[in-house]
Order: sequence, then C-alpha cells, then structure tokens
Amino acid sequence: MSMNAATSLYSRIVLAHPALILIGFALILVVASLRLDQFRLEASAESLVLENDQALEQYRTMTQRFTGSDDFLLVTYRPEAELFSDQGIVTLRALRDELAGLAGVASTNSILNIPLLHSPQLTLDTVDSEIRTLDDNDVPMDTAREALLSNPLYPNLLISEDARTTAIQVNLPTPETYFALLEERNSLRDKAREGELSGSDQKRLDAVSDEFTALSETVSDQHAKTIAEVREVLDKYRTDAELHLGGVPMIVADMISFIKSDLATFGIGVLLFLILTLAVIFRQWRWVAVPLLCCLFTVWLVAGYLSWIQQPVTVISSNFVLLLLIMTLSMTIHLIVRYREFQHDAPEADPNDHMLNTVRTMANPCFFMAITTIVAFGSLTFSGIRPVIDFGWMMILGLALAFIITFLIFPALLTLLPPKVSNQPADEGRAFTRRFATFTDRFGGTVLVTSGLLAVLSVVGISRLTVENSFIDYFKENTEIYRGMVTIDNELGGTSPLDVIITDEAPPESASGEDAFTSDSFTNDAFASDCDPFIDDCGEDEAYRDTWFTYQKMQRLEEVHRYLDGLPETGKTLSITSTLELLAQVNQGQPLNALELAFVPAALPDDLKEILLTPYISEKHDQARFSMRLIDSSPDLRRQQLLDQIHQHLTVELGFEEDQVTFTGMTVMYNNMLQSLFDSQIKTLGIVFLAIGLMFLILFRSLKLALIGLAPNVLAAGSVLGLMGWLGLPLDLMTITVAAITVGIAVDDTIHYIHRFKVEFAKDHDYHNTMHRCHQSIGRAMFYTSLTIIIGFSILVLSNFLPTIYFGLLTGFAMLMALLGALTLLPKLIVLIKPLGPESA
Repeated sequence: MSMNAATSLYSRIVLAHPALILIGFALILVVASLRLDQFRLEASAESLVLENDQALEQYRTMTQRFTGSDDFLLVTYRPEAELFSDQGIVTLRALRDELAGLAGVASTNSILNIPLLHSPQLTLDTVDSEIRTLDDNDVPMDTAREALLSNPLYPNLLISEDARTTAIQVNLPTPETYFALLEERNSLRDKAREGELSGSDQKRLDAVSDEFTALSETVSDQHAKTIAEVREVLDKYRTDAELHLGGVPMIVADMISFIKSDLATFGIGVLLFLILTLAVIFRQWRWVAVPLLCCLFTVWLVAGYLSWIQQPVTVISSNFVLLLLIMTLSMTIHLIVRYREFQHDAPEADPNDHMLNTVRTMANPCFFMAITTIVAFGSLTFSGIRPVIDFGWMMILGLALAFIITFLIFPALLTLLPPKVSNQPADEGRAFTRRFATFTDRFGGTVLVTSGLLAVLSVVGISRLTVENSFIDYFKENTEIYRGMVTIDNELGGTSPLDVIITDEAPPESASGEDAFTSDSFTNDAFASDCDPFIDDCGEDEAYRDTWFTYQKMQRLEEVHRYLDGLPETGKTLSITSTLELLAQVNQGQPLNALELAFVPAALPDDLKEILLTPYISEKHDQARFSMRLIDSSPDLRRQQLLDQIHQHLTVELGFEEDQVTFTGMTVMYNNMLQSLFDSQIKTLGIVFLAIGLMFLILFRSLKLALIGLAPNVLAAGSVLGLMGWLGLPLDLMTITVAAITVGIAVDDTIHYIHRFKVEFAKDHDYHNTMHRCHQSIGRAMFYTSLTIIIGFSILVLSNFLPTIYFGLLTGFAMLMALLGALTLLPKLIVLIKPLGPESA
C-alpha cells in the first residue's frame, strides 16, 4: 500500500469516526479490567533464578530429603537485662508463648525448649530420661548458660558467643500437599525434558503446575499475614529488648511490600510529574489531559493482560508502570510539538489537516522509534534470567500498545477536542536547544575529543565491572531486613544458606550378595566385617558397609566439616560431626567407639533424631549434608570463588569424586543468577546494537548514516556501564537492564533528529543551516522528552530497594549522556562526514 493510500485510509477510519474509535477502545478497556483483581506480585525463589535452572528443584528435593526448610522466621532477642537472669528469661518466655500462640505458627524453637544435655547422670544409656530444658526443669541460670555455650550445635545459631543475644525460630507450616504437588510436577518436567511426555501427561503437568502455583500463593498470603501478626507481637516487647526479625519468608513478604509501595509511589509520583511537565511546557489543558489518558490507557491494558494470563510482577518488572508512562508520553510529546509547528505555520487551516499532516510526518520515525525500543527490551529475553525475561516481554507488549494508542486515541481525542490556535509556541529563533547548535559549530573539535576521551574512560570502567554483590546491600540501612541480617550475620552465624551434599561411594561389586554388610542387615549381623567393630576403627582394612556410621566414613566427613568450618566466609557449620561431638560430651568426653557409632541411629530417641540425625544423614539416599551459613555482610565474600575453592579442596585434597559433591541452597541459586549477568549484558547489548544498526540501515538507506546514528547511543550505553565500573557498582538484577534500556530509549532521539535532518537538508542542502533548524524544531521535542525521562526516572530514588534507586539514577545519567550526544556529537558527525551528499554551491 502506498503512503498516500495509507494516509487516506487512516483519515477515513480514524479522523472521520473518532467517537467510534473511542467507544471500541473503551470496550477493550472494560474487558481488560475484568480480572484486574487477579493482578499479583511475586518475590519467591522462582523470581530470582535462571531460566531452566535445576538448582531450584534440587534445593527443594534436598530440603524435603533432609527434613529441613527455610520456611521459618528468626526473631533475634537481646534484652536490656542479662539474658540469663530471671527477668531476661521471663520476658523471653512471654514473647515465645505469644508467638507460638499465633494461628499461622506451627512451632517454635528457642533456648527454652531445646535439650540442655547438662545432667551429671547423663550418658548414652540415660540420654532419653536425663534430658533437661529451661521450660520443663528448674535449671540454674549459670548451668543453662554453660550447657548452651558448650554444646557444639547452639552457639552462633540460637545463642551468640557472648550469651547476650538469642533467637527464636518461628516455624511456619507448609502443607504436605505442597511437597506432593512439587514432586509430581518435577517428575513430569523430567519426562518432558527427556521427550517422553504424552498428551495426557502434558495436561496433567499443566493442571499440577496451576495447582502448585495457586497453593504457593495461598501459602505466601498466609505467611504474609503471620509476619504482620509477629511484628505486632514484637512491638509490645521493644521497650524491654532489642528485637529484629529475619528469615526467608520475611524477606519475601517485605520484597512484595516494597513492590506494592514502589508501584504506588512511582505511579502517583510520575502522574503528578507528567501533569506538571505538560502544563509547564504547553500551557493548555488539552495538551495535559490527552497525553495523560494515552499513558494511563497503555498501563491499564498491560496490567489487564498480565492479570488475564496470571503473570506475576516481580521487583524487576514492577518498573513497567514507570517506563510505559514515560515512554508513551515521549511519543505523544513528539506528536504535540509537530502538531503545534503545523498549527503555527498555518493557523487558519482545518485542525484535521494539522492532525493528518502530523500523523503522516511522524508515523515513520515513531514506528521505527517503537521498533528499536522493542528490540532493546526484546534483547532482555535472551538474558536467561526468569524475571528479566518476563520484564522484556512485558515491555514489548507495552511499547506496541503505546504506539497503537498514540496513533489511534491521541488523534481521535484531539479531533473531538481540537486545541486552540491562540496558544502558540514561543519564537523558535529563541529556542533553548539552538545553543547546542551554536556550541557544536564553535567547539566541534572539542566535542569529538571529549567524546573520544569519554569512550576510552568507558572502556576502562567496563573492564572493572563485577557481578559480585551481597543481598544485604540491596536494602537501606534503616530497613528491618538490613538490621536483622546484620545482627544474624554478626551474632548468630550468618544469613546466606549453603548446603554441601556428599553422596556415598557406590558399593563395590564384592559387597553385593548375601555377605554384604548393609544398613538393613547390620542389626542382624554385627560381625559382617572381618574387622572387630567392638575394638576400634578398622581403617583401610575395614570391609565395605553400606552405612554412613562407620569410623572410616565419619572421619572423612569430619575432615570436610573442619575444612568448611574453618573458612573465613562461613559463620555456622552443622553436620553429623556436630552431632558426634555432642554425643562425645554426653559419653563423658569420650569419642564413640565403632560399636557405639554403629548403633547411634537406634540408640537416639525419636525426638532427638529430628534434631541430631535426619537433618544431616540420609541413609536411604546415601547422602550426608553439611549445612552452612555465609556471612553475607562480609565485604570479602566472593560466592563463585568460594564454591570453586570448596569443590577443588573436596575433590583434589580430600579425594571425593566429582559426582559425589553437590552444592545447593539459596546461595547457589543466587550465585548462578549473578554469574550469568555479565554474559547476559554482553549478549543483550550485542543483539541490541546489531538489530538497531540494521534498523538504521533500512530507515536511512545509508550505511554512513546508520553508523553515525549508532555513535551517540554506543557512547551513552558505554558511559553508564563505565560509570558503574569506576564507582564499583556491581551488575545486579536491576542494573543489567540499564544499558539495553538506555539504547532503546536514547535511539528515539537519534531517529527523530536524523529523519528531520534529511527533510530539512532537502530545502537548501546546507549542513550548518539544517543543523540549526533541526535544533530549534525537533531538538526542542528531544529536549522535552529527554528531560521528562530523566526527571521521571529520578522518582525511583524513593524506593526502599537500592538496586531500583541505582537503576533510576543510572538510567537518568545515561539519558542525559544520550541527549548531549544527540545534540552535539551526532550533528557534528553529520556535518563532518556529510552522509547526505555535498552541500549546494
């Protein structure tokens, strides 16, 4: 279809029937609104992992296998009085009882109910009858203090080493259905990965996935309610003690709270800013109301779509509201400025003619502006990080809708409400942006040299970029998450969970058969080995026994424990070695002999097994677990380096096979995400620049113009990444998107400027005059839109989430660099290279 035919069709449909267009669009808005009540937020583990990262499923499997869970809150308690005093214990007990009485709390653990194991009569034979607790027995304070501090399990876990701070573990219930659905879903996903999923299996997988998602949301809502109740309880006791709340469920709940707060703050803040900006710039209510409605409609439709498909919004994608408001406004401002130019040149003409001319001249650059920005955000879908991928798709949809709404609703509204001719722009000869043209004329060499130096500094800064950052640094120091994590790090053994799983060696062929000594046959045949287990460790001569409870295996596990516990990055390390140290204390200070060791699973009472055995040993799966907490607030923590170091030591120094050592836990998932960030940044930027280069080539039909157009955008993206490197700001979930977004938005100015330059150059074929005319016309629109974007992103400083603050400031800085580049470097390169041909004589 030719341009004239398309323009004629557009005029007959949109401009001739604006009311019908608006009625039809209103119906679409109504449909989008039907499920807005299902718009949901998410801050779960899935929102922080790589796409198809098996670490999450592995983590959940190990959690279930070793009867562990991160579904607990940790209340740190440091009383004004001494902890081990009547007042300190009475207050602690009252606090614990109130917490335990909450409907959403399954149980609590604290120094009040854990076994003290201090009785002089306590032996391995009497352990079941001689256990004492502060709750059930009249234990002297000094004795209790000594019993807790000498126990290898409790210091740096439930009590600080100075015995001033303790913790109450508040366990939140997880329905058994949760694990059943999880196991079934994982099994079906495994079949899908292997290509063995039938049609009925696929339907079942979809159903199970939906059930699991719904149950997860229910559990999350219940946790949030319980956390709010826990905080109400804590507020009653803050006058008597220093209290902090921690734990994964609390972090998740607070993250969701931050998202809600950010959505409200950014939405309201940006709306007020947009109203003020439009009123100051254009000084006519139509130029405020119409663009504002276009912005709101875009966000409305995207939110409605997300609600219909039940796509949650995460910390990363919560910025979609701000971005769509600003970018829709940017597009409408270009139309407003162009419309007012036509209105200024022909004030007596029909308003419909002004609108048709505006649409005809702006459709092409705005289309390519939208496409290039879509490409920039589309590159995020290659990041491999689930929330970043979702964010990319949200913005692709939003930008497509922004373009459609701008060229349908904006003209339809203004056709019904034509603006007054009397409100004209100021004399364009005094346009502020002309000063940039004058500066470029006079100091063009300085512009080129400065740009070159900036490029060099950017490259050096980019080489200093890192991805290593601490989760604690995501939050302001006045937030409860930050204060709680610091307290737990410093006094209660660390915050970031990391598990090392050691799988036992496969039984040798000689161990199979009727003479094999297995864990099942052990109680029937205590002498299956040629070595006498009643005497001592049999060392290398010990016959194979399919159980962890042998001297040889426990010694190897002890070597692992000592190594992990000695690392400076680790806080508290627990394993079966901790249990054996405790049992040695109970055994009058004597390590267990081979026979006592073999009968540990049978000798311990069931309630102690849940504390001392099942969290660390799975005989069924031939696995041993080392549970560690890392000091997340340590400035020297380097997760990937630490994991590599541990793996190297266990496989090389201690002789375990590669497949015997497995890392799991939130630390592993978070580290996997971090390590992918740099590769993702390079990949996404490469895709963006390649795609935009091709777009420029198609749009401008000139290789020179395409390369010239890329220059200020490359410099803007490089500047922001270089600045991060020089300031020591690491890449994270938010800042990884800055460079791609910068290019996507900044390229809009390049497209509009070059497009107008070509139009103006055709008038007199004078590069300098053309530059001045472009600066006083399209340059003003570029300045308005860029200023709007910069100030709009500055609203992000109101967030409680530090990466969001950095994202706002860095994007604002990048847009400033892009604007300066588009108004100085870009015209200088055009004038210098003369890509449109020679000037007229």
